[in-house]
Amino acid sequence: MAQRTVIPFGPQHPVLPEPMHLDLVLEDEKVVQAIPNIGFIHRGLELLCKKKTFIEMPHVAERICGICSVIHGVAYCQAVEKVMNIEIPPRAALMRVFFSELHRMHSHLLWLGLAADAIGFESLFMNAWRIREKILDLFDETYGGRVILSVSKVGGVRKDVSADQIKHIETVLKEIEIDYKKIAEVFLEDYTIQTRWKGTGILSKEDAQVLGAVGPTVRGSGIAQDARLLKYGAYDQLDFEPIVEKGGDAYARAVVRIKEVYQSIDLVKQAIHKMPEGEISVPVKGMPEGEYYSRVEQPRGEVVHYVRGNGTQNLDRFRVRTPTFANLAPLMKMLEGCAFADSPAIILSIDPCISCTER
Repeated sequence: MAQRTVIPFGPQHPVLPEPMHLDLVLEDEKVVQAIPNIGFIHRGLELLCKKKTFIEMPHVAERICGICSVIHGVAYCQAVEKVMNIEIPPRAALMRVFFSELHRMHSHLLWLGLAADAIGFESLFMNAWRIREKILDLFDETYGGRVILSVSKVGGVRKDVSADQIKHIETVLKEIEIDYKKIAEVFLEDYTIQTRWKGTGILSKEDAQVLGAVGPTVRGSGIAQDARLLKYGAYDQLDFEPIVEKGGDAYARAVVRIKEVYQSIDLVKQAIHKMPEGEISVPVKGMPEGEYYSRVEQPRGEVVHYVRGNGTQNLDRFRVRTPTFANLAPLMKMLEGCAFADSPAIILSIDPCISCTER
């Protein structure tokens, strides 16, 4: 009979940049069960709706997670706007898409760099982050921040982007596409990467659906599920099809993210070409009274922002369901039966963000 051992994994670990603890139950070198334990960095951001006005809350929502801050801001503002029957200007809607897709690119490049570093490809890690740096520079040049931008406000966006800035962004996107193609080929074709990721952390299509996986995790298992298909914001004006892979393993989830960077470049270009002149916000009158579930697609998957207003300047309730929380149950399923040495690669394959989860 194989001897059972419980190995504590995290919250401090070289390949786990998130404060999450897992108890991995092993039989010899095989993981037979994984028990998650979170709760190391609760920040009480949802309770701040009692102290901050609904106009101030986009700043709080954006700080749920720096890597996808713009999209958190979009989700919150969209929810309040639906409650108050506010229709934002067409230019503002396309600018939200524009910055959301740039944020998706920088998030995926960040993950690709971390994943490369975790399996020993340090130069690949540096090249992925070098390309990401160009996107952060664009954020700095347009909104004055590199990570937290404060793009959205209730009623539209805070600041316009000039024609010269848009022209510069198009030029930089062409450079990014050329540079990115070189590293994408390594991720897709390198023997070592395929050996480490192919067949590792299998999540079947059925399990992905039953366990409620979202984002690249569910699309890597062959399900074309993407909140952007709801055509929120200005996505109804853009040509878009979800990236789907059928392998269900860590490699398939990586391929989805690799291809989504190309897709985001295309969506940014579409948004630029369809962006009309005009106002970027509308006046906000009255107070929110009612409730709404806002669903948008983050780099890691679908995020839900629930707001409930009571007719005052402070919301009655602000609740967020993040993609990492949705992907924790599928992660436990992936870890069952894997080799202990493969567990870091499997955990990284869902792109965990515990900062998001413990808002």
